[in-house]
Amino acid sequence: MQNTVHFVLQAKGGIGKSFVATLLAQHMMNETGAVRCFDTDQENTTFAHYAALAVRHIPLADQSRVINPKRFDTLMETLLTDEGNFVVDTGANTFANLLAYMVENEVFALMRDAGKTTYIHTIVGGGDMLADTANGFYAIAQKVIGTGVVLWLNEHFGEIETAEGKPFMETQAYKLCEARLTGRVTLYRHNPLTFGEDIRKLNTKRHTILQALASPDYSLMEKQRLRTFAREVFGQLRAMRF
Repeated sequence: MQNTVHFVLQAKGGIGKSFVATLLAQHMMNETGAVRCFDTDQENTTFAHYAALAVRHIPLADQSRVINPKRFDTLMETLLTDEGNFVVDTGANTFANLLAYMVENEVFALMRDAGKTTYIHTIVGGGDMLADTANGFYAIAQKVIGTGVVLWLNEHFGEIETAEGKPFMETQAYKLCEARLTGRVTLYRHNPLTFGEDIRKLNTKRHTILQALASPDYSLMEKQRLRTFAREVFGQLRAMRF
């Protein structure tokens, strides 16, 4: 794994983009020993607050709080010219601008010519989140070419199925995009009173899993559940062989 660029994109806010970005970054560190991280979210710079990941915030809004697409040029300059593996977290407020920028400027062809392998990671959530996040997934899979697409299924919000009870993988939206997928990662729903609270604590403290396992702030059973969670997620990512 070398010279890979991973964008986390989804139009819907609050679906877990920053959490996915932290998991990707931790996976890169585990596998290669180093990763470079960027946060382009203009409202909720969650990713940028993970000190252990040394995330750099890229301001994209002007003084009027309007996203200026040309400011993506600064980020792209780094991604195109520097060596290493990169994770770029984005906000719902930058989704449309960044997607349009990527298509208009043929970013993925440019990355390929620069020796980079790119992936877009997008999240579909269950329950009330399904409709909006499925639309975001569909827009990405249909509009971008020349890049891998990784689908993350987040069960935290409920079953990943329609109001009629049809599993998302059986819907027309998924079937039309399935051939575009590099792979899928499932964030399984465990007991919210144990696993759920442990992950909430991890996110609140802005800790990586390695930090949590080394910290006296977590009990032995909390650490055990976090190990189980890490094994599930990182095992799925490792199987993709980016």
